[in-house]
Amino acid sequence: MNKKMIGLTASLALLLAACGSEGTSEESTTGSESVSVGVVSEVEVEVWENVKERLADDGVDLTIEQFGDYVQPNLAVQSGDIDLNAFQHVAYLESFNEDNDGDLTPIGFTYVSPLGLYSDRVTDYKDLADGAEIAIPNDVTNGGRALLLLQSLGLITLDEAASTEATVSDISENPKNLVITEIDAAQTARTLPDVDAAVINTNFATDSGLNPSQDALFLDTDNISEVNEIYKNVIATRSEDAENETYLKVVQAYQTEETAALLEETTSGNDVPAWD
Repeated sequence: MNKKMIGLTASLALLLAACGSEGTSEESTTGSESVSVGVVSEVEVEVWENVKERLADDGVDLTIEQFGDYVQPNLAVQSGDIDLNAFQHVAYLESFNEDNDGDLTPIGFTYVSPLGLYSDRVTDYKDLADGAEIAIPNDVTNGGRALLLLQSLGLITLDEAASTEATVSDISENPKNLVITEIDAAQTARTLPDVDAAVINTNFATDSGLNPSQDALFLDTDNISEVNEIYKNVIATRSEDAENETYLKVVQAYQTEETAALLEETTSGNDVPAWD
């Protein structure tokens, strides 16, 4: 993990303890404090509508805005058009900040969407033959996570100096002589007929008709305690507003058993609460 990622996750831990700080959010005409949050899917909207109902009882009027891509929610927070967003993991947030001179920071964990190993040819990853071909995403964030997944299964060993941004060149041991093929993350599910296995993001798996909890040979969330914090999704805001008392109320309203139950229902158990 690079220094900026360490800073983000460290600041998150500190902010979660800052619920007693003074807030600066606006008050609506009804006397409630108004907060807006950006999300990117219908499932997210459904979950946040439930959170909105609970926040109303605590004097917070939450507005939910749905976006159609992963860039606009961050730009909207950065420009001040909305207050919060909840759609990305720490690694993506860090990448956005670097590419856009951003100062967004996480103020609370939400959930983890699993990365999974799938195959049309074997039913157990231990049955992968010598020389088997495995497709993984070719981008730094997902590719490194895919290699860590394969390492956790004992299929490969990465160099001790390798980080969460590991690449195939960081593989130090490969006892089964696996052929690791890097392709666009959106294409990994489509390669299943042509490779022995593929590491696929949940959204691309479900889009292709796969059910992660039923069809994956392994999900990296099967042991949630070992999932690196940079892959946990977060509620994010501008650094200057990170200790806003009302925003932290939103975090607290989200991080409940009721939300956890709704995530289980709406995602068929695929998204795993990450705040404990």
